[in-house]
Amino acid sequence: MKEKLFSWLENSSDMAVELETELTKRPAVSPESDGEGEIDKCVFLEKWLHAHGITKLDRYDASDSRAKGGIRPNLVATINGTLGENEGCLWIMSHLDVVPPGEEKLWDNDPWTVVYKDDKPGARIIGRGVEDNQQGIVSSVLAALAFTEQGLKPLRTIKLLFASDEEVGSAYGIDWLVKNHPDLFGKNDMVLIPDGGDPDGEYIEVAEKTIIWAKFTVHGEQTHGSMPDLGNNAFLAGSDLAVKLHFGLSQKFNERDKMFDPDYSTFEPTKKEANVPNINTIPGEDVFYMDMRVLPRYSSDSILAEIDRIKAEVEKKYRVTIDCTLPQLMQSKPTDANAPIVKNIGKAITEVYGVNPRPVGIGGGTMAAYLRNIGIDCVVWTKTQKTLHQPNEYALLDNIIGDAKVMALLALNSDK
Repeated sequence: MKEKLFSWLENSSDMAVELETELTKRPAVSPESDGEGEIDKCVFLEKWLHAHGITKLDRYDASDSRAKGGIRPNLVATINGTLGENEGCLWIMSHLDVVPPGEEKLWDNDPWTVVYKDDKPGARIIGRGVEDNQQGIVSSVLAALAFTEQGLKPLRTIKLLFASDEEVGSAYGIDWLVKNHPDLFGKNDMVLIPDGGDPDGEYIEVAEKTIIWAKFTVHGEQTHGSMPDLGNNAFLAGSDLAVKLHFGLSQKFNERDKMFDPDYSTFEPTKKEANVPNINTIPGEDVFYMDMRVLPRYSSDSILAEIDRIKAEVEKKYRVTIDCTLPQLMQSKPTDANAPIVKNIGKAITEVYGVNPRPVGIGGGTMAAYLRNIGIDCVVWTKTQKTLHQPNEYALLDNIIGDAKVMALLALNSDK
């Protein structure tokens, strides 16, 4: 059966390019980034799958008045296996949404029109979203079609999830599904999320750092630039707070873990909002943000307690008040490096790509965190060129086909 699956996949390049091209035509940018959401892309994919013989399709739509049609769609395609669903399904979860193109002048072509090039570093498909996360979408679809097109059955029932809202927090995607449709997922399920990896395909992600996004609003007192003593400079206080948080948190939570890259916790000031419009006014309010990625050994409560301590110190020094809110806080349990899904995908990767994969941790956040926290083993893996979010993002055709082979083997041979 493996030979039939691989032969079909090796002849599916035209289909891969076609599907990448059509998906890219339909921008799926979140409302937070001034987009309309994922509905057009989802409707197209649903019709395309049905036309190609994958007919067991279920939609789970989260309400969002900001998005086109008022919904954020989540689509599940099911391909029945030899084993019943109670024995555990193989989920392959990709996300429909993409990030905006950024500065379009940095692109060689229209970001929403696929360009196909067959030269170094190999045949590649160029366009926004083609790697993040359409490579995962297309590979998983091809893996499923390798079975259905030839009348073959996988061992485990395959469930393809195409989720919304991954790029800005998953509130309308996997997080919403876990909270509103927990019966979708079973304790014996295995989950592959093709949304992170390395150019050799060696990294199997089994753990994620805790993500803390913090917004700090400093309230001082506005005054003329020539009379600073009559006010309280919110910008100065905020700047000192950012520096103290960066260095203070880094020094206090300084342990290292070689499973992760980088192998330490990071506490980075990032976004800065505008304050006063003119140079000669001392601002009475200042707003900045921090992105923190913390090794799992530290609790989020311990991080937040230290933030409060430093914040109080700055408030006293500058006679200001500081509000802190958390746009995102996600602490994830790890997947056991000896879990069946880790061993099974490791064997498949070695067979397809001839490498010796190893479990790693990452600083980025994926859909896996939400499932790990309800006790479902997940791995995040793909063979990627790491062009995600960049101008001229591209996916290698060999990676799309090779990843589909790994997924097909996983569905064919997954042991408990």
